[in-house]
Amino acid sequence: MPAIDSLLTLALSSVLLSLAPGPDNIFVLTLSALYGRKSGFFVVLGLCTGLVVHTTLVAFGVAAIFQTSTTAFNGLKIIGAAYLLYLAWQAVKASQEDTSSKTAIPELGFSALYRRGIVMNLTNPKVSIFFLAFLPQFANPEAAAIAPQIFLFGFIFILATFIVFNFIALLSGSISHWFSRSTRAQSYLNKIAALVFFLLALSLIAPIFRQ
Repeated sequence: MPAIDSLLTLALSSVLLSLAPGPDNIFVLTLSALYGRKSGFFVVLGLCTGLVVHTTLVAFGVAAIFQTSTTAFNGLKIIGAAYLLYLAWQAVKASQEDTSSKTAIPELGFSALYRRGIVMNLTNPKVSIFFLAFLPQFANPEAAAIAPQIFLFGFIFILATFIVFNFIALLSGSISHWFSRSTRAQSYLNKIAALVFFLLALSLIAPIFRQ
């Protein structure tokens, strides 16, 4: 069993890292403002499901592929950027609809929002690289087998992320009710969402062109 002080350090680091602005929490912020706090919860659930996959990859060493293969790393980045551009286009189309209609913000089921969270997280290869670099720092080879320790560390990180991201969803979702009453605000919010998704896509693929 890893030392308690190491686990507490990991937990605190996880909370601080979850609070730091990044693609995932900005994604939560944007979709919660669009669809509400309950919808934000399912987005967070999807993101955390993606983190389970990343933890598993690190525990079994598969994530090392992305550290050694530029092609694999860039390929996943391009897929992620394409998905974000698709979301940006959907938001642009929604903002151009008749603002007198209640469909300015299209309804999305919870399962669709959950899937969006999963795809958003899994198509960000930086998460796997981060987990590969971050989680093993807390492992103690003399305490237990490495893989179970990585799963424990991953669980702590995911729990911290789940709590922080849901707090963000709660705050952001509290304004969605106001937006739902104003069709003009809905249009503006969709345009802002489109810009956010576009900038997130740009941040994913820009490093490829600087190589």
